[in-house]
Amino acid sequence: MDFSLSEEQSMIQETTRRMVERDINPILAAHPSDRSLPREPLGEIYRLLAAQGITAPRLSEADGGTGMKMLDYGLIYEQLPAWLAVSIMAHEVTISRIHAEATPEQRQRILPKMFAGEWIGGTATSEPGAGSDPRGLTTRMRVEGDTAIVNGAKVWISNGSVADCLAVTCIDGTDEKGRNTLKRIVIQRSESPFTVREIPVTGLRQGHLSEAVFEDCRVPAANILSSGGDAARMLTITWNGNRPLVGLAAARLAERAFEKAVDYAGIREQFGKPIAGHQLIQQKLADIETAIETSRLLCYRALDMIDRGERVNAAAAMAKRHATTACLEAISKAIGVHGGIGITDEAGLEQLWRDCRMLAVPDATDEILTLIQGREITGIAAFR
Repeated sequence: MDFSLSEEQSMIQETTRRMVERDINPILAAHPSDRSLPREPLGEIYRLLAAQGITAPRLSEADGGTGMKMLDYGLIYEQLPAWLAVSIMAHEVTISRIHAEATPEQRQRILPKMFAGEWIGGTATSEPGAGSDPRGLTTRMRVEGDTAIVNGAKVWISNGSVADCLAVTCIDGTDEKGRNTLKRIVIQRSESPFTVREIPVTGLRQGHLSEAVFEDCRVPAANILSSGGDAARMLTITWNGNRPLVGLAAARLAERAFEKAVDYAGIREQFGKPIAGHQLIQQKLADIETAIETSRLLCYRALDMIDRGERVNAAAAMAKRHATTACLEAISKAIGVHGGIGITDEAGLEQLWRDCRMLAVPDATDEILTLIQGREITGIAAFR
């Protein structure tokens, strides 16, 4: 058991950090931090990420991806701005899901532009009345000749307003037990228009969280992903990888707050000495650092388990739930270290808090993650 990064992993992490500082941050700084980034600069960033192989890290080189280990991907992921990390995850997961369920012809027709970052993708699964239980979806698809007609509404679509294509999960019938059967269809916005609206949210505001409405949306039936893949199973597999990644995004936000708190504690004086010399400030700093380290280790462990082919349902759920909860509290403590200035826009801590609060929602809420872990412990599902 080795808790240190290899030389190669350290280089991966440092290279990503430099890329963000040199190439990505200047683009982001040229646009308001509280509004969604326009499509053109986002496309520029996506092409940068494509050149680094981050648009399809979970696919093998033979399939057009980079065949990256999930742990190595996590090392890259945690260095990205949090909203961008969520965006690229939505894109690359969409690629993985399409690849798993598509025919060779569909892969060749749809995926190359997504690999290159020319097309931005997203997955539309959640609905106003259905989220964690994909079998409860109501969006329907029927086929008439060579056309599929989609009706329904989707919410919480990362990249929704800037996506060139969406992988939309629909009901196409029922199985022998009367349960809804799911199938995905790729809807290219330029050829099959639909209504989309960005959702105003608390944090991650340079991102593009959206809702979409499909009203008799006519899509070529050739875009139905029908190679026999199990859409519900594929959702679970990708969710398990996503959860520790989201946890690492939270850990990085808390780390940034920690760095600010340490610096401020060293220069702010009260009662004749820097506040870093006061016991309760040291306790806050120690608690913050502990939250970051435990969160990071749990997330690394879950990603490493995926790389080793182990069952990861509980470990992934635990990692995300702990990281998003502990790191949100850590950022709150960093605000406390700053006193009054901590609650100002100037300090930048309130944005870190808002961004971290958002991360508790995607890829399952704390409550669902708790029940997943409980099911793994007891062998009894609490949700059915």
